[in-house]
Amino acid sequence: MLISDSCTPESLDAVFLPIERASGLPNACYTDPALFEFEREQVMARNWVAVSFADSLENNTVSPADFMGIPILLTRSREGQIRVFHNVCSHRGLRLVEERRKTNGRVVCPYHAWTYSMDGRLVATPNIGGVGVDSAPGFNCEGKGLKEIRSHVWMGAVFINLDGRAAAFGESMKPVIGRTLELMGESGMSLMKVSGEDRIDMEVRSNWKLIVENFLEAYHLPVIHPALNSYSPLKDHHCRIYGRNMAGQWTTTFNPSLGCEHPLPVFPDWSREHLMIGDYPAVYPNLLMGLQANHVFLGILHPVEVGRTREEFRIFYCDEGALDDVYEETRAGNLSAWSKVFLEDIEPCERMQAGRRSPGYRGGAFSPALDICSHHFHQWIAEHYRSASGTSAH
Repeated sequence: MLISDSCTPESLDAVFLPIERASGLPNACYTDPALFEFEREQVMARNWVAVSFADSLENNTVSPADFMGIPILLTRSREGQIRVFHNVCSHRGLRLVEERRKTNGRVVCPYHAWTYSMDGRLVATPNIGGVGVDSAPGFNCEGKGLKEIRSHVWMGAVFINLDGRAAAFGESMKPVIGRTLELMGESGMSLMKVSGEDRIDMEVRSNWKLIVENFLEAYHLPVIHPALNSYSPLKDHHCRIYGRNMAGQWTTTFNPSLGCEHPLPVFPDWSREHLMIGDYPAVYPNLLMGLQANHVFLGILHPVEVGRTREEFRIFYCDEGALDDVYEETRAGNLSAWSKVFLEDIEPCERMQAGRRSPGYRGGAFSPALDICSHHFHQWIAEHYRSASGTSAH
């Protein structure tokens, strides 16, 4: 199968060469709207992707979202169960919910008032059999409810698998679950709390993959992040491939007490021998993570169009105690520091996006020492392209 005129299976060959001779993905993978849709079906839909944060949903709330052009609906029942559905009425295909809102346990279509329960069942069909007649011979509500999307909540993030065929979440995410447990333990993962202020939202005029690639390497620290590089220098950053769908940087320079009058509490099961470790993996395709002894950040990339991506970050701390007023200044300083780093990354990502329109650039090259994780990600993406075309890496 021809993927596109500008991205053929043959054009991906250089991605699979040894890193010192490899080139990256073709420009079209970053600029062609048709390939943006191709990736939605062949990369995103086939894997577990993060689409929201659980803290954005109160009980008895429905919240619409856009998944690369597909309207989806996140619901949270009175009991707190989160489920995800296609945000479309089963009757005439109307997009059901336009904005986040509380419900009375029902979702009513604003067109013909077909009504759904929070678990997606069709429970009312007003006037379907004529005026004042809410049933019709031969018509059965069963099987005509909202179409559910496979979902899972982990570390405060809501994930979906759109095609329903990925391995179970625990199997697919084994590398990141294993590393998170190794550092934080079960208790740390269950204690994580976020306040209303500990969030960063940005929009970047670049393809989503460039943001992942940038996050995966520390090569740019001395130039783009001089302040960060002053206390977490490039020489102390190391590349690590955790598994097929996870790679990133880690350091031994994190100091949970640095410059703090009131140091934040540390996760209770965080190994004291790992106290100075900062782990910064990307979980493919669209989750960015920062694991430190006293806080965790998660970043979800929302691809909006081929050259535009929305980033949504949350910073989580250790239990409710870390949200006390005594730590307010410390948390504010932490939020400011990460905001500065993430904002500094916007310009290079946007300028790389502009550069992908140049015929003088054809995948570039990789540093054999410092671009190991970025090359790994390119190969992961290229494998999906090859799989869709019926070819394999060689």
